[in-house]
Amino acid sequence: MRNMRKIVFYGAISLDGYLSDQNDNLQWLFDTKLNNVSTYEKFERNIDTVVMGRKTYEETKQLLKGQELYPGKQKVIFSHQAPFEDNNTEFVAGDISKIVKKYQSQVGKSIWIVGGGSILKPLLEENLIDEYWIQIAPVLLGTGKRLFEEGNYRYRLKFINTTQMGELTELHLKKEYIAY
Repeated sequence: MRNMRKIVFYGAISLDGYLSDQNDNLQWLFDTKLNNVSTYEKFERNIDTVVMGRKTYEETKQLLKGQELYPGKQKVIFSHQAPFEDNNTEFVAGDISKIVKKYQSQVGKSIWIVGGGSILKPLLEENLIDEYWIQIAPVLLGTGKRLFEEGNYRYRLKFINTTQMGELTELHLKKEYIAY
């Protein structure tokens, strides 16, 4: 039997657990100083498929101001709106877990779940995320879009390590097969 591709999460949150503010604004993250330290380049070499929701896709495209989004990577965008053409991008709708499992069974590198919480929740409920790299910024937003939405999941993760990247503290965690 062929090995399944890893499904991984890599992303930053505020200290109070938000991916973005209520308006999908990420300025708080861009204002966070990294002091020229990053784990992104090493992480990015190990993935070839990027999965995200339409809002995350649109916000990221806007921030890039015309630059290509994740060049050379397959992009899978969950959207209920009519798709439009974009390089190496597939727009999908339907059962998130089933669709991600389809990609997981294909040959390739790891699959990166970019966000948001509504994409992550069903994958958590089926315990499909193999590894997490979560960067925590010393920012309190008070309200916004949570990384971990309430759901039907409960399990312990295995701590691998932390990395300090300027003001960000990154937690690296792996799936542990002990459910509560």
